[in-house]
Amino acid sequence: MIEYLMEPQWSPYVAGAGIGILLWLSFLFSNKPLGCSTAFSRISGMIEFRLLKKTVDDKEYYRIFPPETDWQVMMVMGIVIGAFLSSVLSGTFHITLIPETFSYAFGDNFLFRLIIALIGGIFMGLGARWSWGCTSGHGISGLSQLSLASLVAVLGFFIAGISTAMILYSL
Repeated sequence: MIEYLMEPQWSPYVAGAGIGILLWLSFLFSNKPLGCSTAFSRISGMIEFRLLKKTVDDKEYYRIFPPETDWQVMMVMGIVIGAFLSSVLSGTFHITLIPETFSYAFGDNFLFRLIIALIGGIFMGLGARWSWGCTSGHGISGLSQLSLASLVAVLGFFIAGISTAMILYSL
């Protein structure tokens, strides 16, 4: 079994089954779906609270989703730690400032890459809040509950992602 953990890539069927089991456990123990975007909003609120306490207290959003460390924040931390450990165990860990695909299409200017990444992150965050969930929340949890809103959101995610990639990489 330990050899399997050291593989650079896992079978998508095994990974998908693992995510499905994790989803079942999430509903069983917390009665909540899997998702990550609320965790990032909570972390943002915690940072804002440390800097500008009054503004966090006045925001209606943070009354619904208080800026606190909950199970989703811990899950995001687990994803980061797990990805790091997986890359170290498999011998594939390396730091890349500019991915090869991006470098090939747009060059290796780090500042340009940083600006594009920030803009993309902002749009992803806005989209996740606007659709009341992220791709994992809608795609995994929402679709497993046969949510029509999640189906529409996932279709929108795919259409926007494919269109954006086609536009960016065809320039």
